[in-house]
Amino acid sequence: MFMIPYVTVLLFGAVIGSFLNVCIHRLPREESVAWPASRCPSCRQAIAFYDNIPIVSYLLLRGRCRACHVPIAIQYPVVEAANAIGYVLVFWMFGFTPAAWAYAALLSSLIVVTGTDLSHTMIPDAVTLPGIVIGLLCAVLILPIGLVDSLLGVLLGGGILWFLAWISPYVFGKEGMGGGDIKLMAMVGAFLGWQPVLLAIMIGSFLGSIVGVGLIAIGVMRREQYIPFGPFLAVGSILALLFHQPLLEWYWALIDIPQ
Repeated sequence: MFMIPYVTVLLFGAVIGSFLNVCIHRLPREESVAWPASRCPSCRQAIAFYDNIPIVSYLLLRGRCRACHVPIAIQYPVVEAANAIGYVLVFWMFGFTPAAWAYAALLSSLIVVTGTDLSHTMIPDAVTLPGIVIGLLCAVLILPIGLVDSLLGVLLGGGILWFLAWISPYVFGKEGMGGGDIKLMAMVGAFLGWQPVLLAIMIGSFLGSIVGVGLIAIGVMRREQYIPFGPFLAVGSILALLFHQPLLEWYWALIDIPQ
């Protein structure tokens, strides 16, 4: 009986994950996410309900479209599973509270951002701009941070990346952060507040640097090539959402700053 709520959340997260795949595919193309119904990107055949069961249908179809037999991108079950597991973690850590629902919505937004930035090197305003407003409203109504902390999170999260975008051409001779990254971290700041959003930027920057240097070192990419930064910021934001308190305590202890 103890596990029933979490199994329900797992299934619900997988269903929402299926919708996130629609958003990842259609938002960069400026298509409606509500109409038409799900269809194969290759043959455009509408997908029957029994072929649209999250994760299960992919396994039963052996990763191929029933109509045209073209392989289905592994992205689809990965996004569904990631959102499902993420929801369980969120509700496990924050309980079945209104705040947990807000954090689950943020997590889903970060998954969409990761998918669109990896596939199209863009972060949709349709996700981040409403997300900023929703985050501020949630801070007033249901989140523990309050409006002032949320506003500071927006200003610092977006402001730091705006400053880096502004100074990059002068320091590095090329454009740094994109506008999508700026709005992304403003959205994260609205939900999490100023301390977690700073932590998210630190983690995302560290991960991006490690991966970028590693890819250059092994010859997978050249120094002048662009690497999407949104996914690293999203991972940093998820870690800050779930573990910001222990991470901050560890960081303060590391640099010997009393709390």
